[in-house]
Amino acid sequence: MTKPSTLRQLLQIPVIVAALGYFVDIYDLLLFSIVRIDSLKSLGVPDAELLNQGVYLINMQMAGLLIGGILWGILGDKRGRITVLFASIVIYSLANVANGFVTTVDQYAILRFIAGIGLAGELGVGITLVAEILPKEIRGYGTSLVAGVGMLGAVLAYFIAEHFEWRIAYFIGGGLGLLLLLMRVKVFESGIFTKTKEKTSSRGNFFQLFASNKQFFKYLRCILIGIPVWFVAGILMTFSPEFGKALNLDVAIVAGKAVMWEYVGLTIGDISSGLLSQYFNSRKKVVRLFILLVGLFVVIYLFIPLKTASMFYVICVFLGFAAGYWALFVTIAAEQFGTNLRATVATTVPNFVRGSMVIMTPIFLIFKDQFGILVGASLLGLLTITIALFGLWKMDETFGKDLDFIEETDPKPAVSLAMQ
Repeated sequence: MTKPSTLRQLLQIPVIVAALGYFVDIYDLLLFSIVRIDSLKSLGVPDAELLNQGVYLINMQMAGLLIGGILWGILGDKRGRITVLFASIVIYSLANVANGFVTTVDQYAILRFIAGIGLAGELGVGITLVAEILPKEIRGYGTSLVAGVGMLGAVLAYFIAEHFEWRIAYFIGGGLGLLLLLMRVKVFESGIFTKTKEKTSSRGNFFQLFASNKQFFKYLRCILIGIPVWFVAGILMTFSPEFGKALNLDVAIVAGKAVMWEYVGLTIGDISSGLLSQYFNSRKKVVRLFILLVGLFVVIYLFIPLKTASMFYVICVFLGFAAGYWALFVTIAAEQFGTNLRATVATTVPNFVRGSMVIMTPIFLIFKDQFGILVGASLLGLLTITIALFGLWKMDETFGKDLDFIEETDPKPAVSLAMQ
């Protein structure tokens, strides 16, 4: 029997639907950053409060992502990958439709929190499903495809926000999610998960990740390597109008446009990082390269006199490219752990990284008040890059790893970082 071509193996329904799911996820997740100023102004927020109220709403959304990451990860290992993909999309789609009806900032915050819970289930479980159904030799191509299609959701969000009022943009996002729900009827469950479900009932135990030194530090490393990606998206892009003003550019920067151009770069970067990991037979080497590129372009973004808004947006593309190891980093997390904990890890890790905004934004505001917005952002960027390189330092290489295994409980309890 002839072996199916690589392209045919990649273009399976679960892979396509996972890619489209991530597309809708990114659209909805980034829409607030794009419509932040217009939506808050329409709710009566004065100009002087736009930054602080924006931080408040982002933190509410990220808090939802943190809680949802744990919830969906556990359910993904206990009940199955497909169950989570259905339930999460229902929640965030309805929350985004409701977002179009808000009349106060507090209503806005509650619905961003609920949407955050729903959005938390998409990427990690989608990557887990793709990693488990594809042959190990082409997993990198599969996750690159998911990421490449998914990141374009930010581009659509920008153009929708440009041509429609912000409330309509939320309605469209919710409608896209509900349409995707119909496609998921044909998605089948991972065979590896089904086999594991029959072997063991010990699945989705979040606290097992903290049961030993080995488990805990392996899990922590997975989180740390992704922090710079969200520093770029959550700080540098979301508050790009404020950075543009500090740089005295010729015209005002539009946050939505900065996010859109960053995600063009992210799309190219995510595809490139996946392909490079296949070429070099290594995840770690490629992630290290992209983390260092983030550092380079952060310096250019903040300190090179760009003078024009056009040049600023060009640097946003390069920053996006450098941060384009997001899907690769989630793939690494999925490959590090056994099938009974894989969805828990792959779902919580990216959402803890996204949720790190809850910590990063207060630090950013403190640094901004003490050193100014440009130096303050550079100090935060240096901190995130250092943390990421430290996390990558002792991480196991997972390229080509067989994923059909169960994570056993280590009887030795976890202890403090000082004893590692």
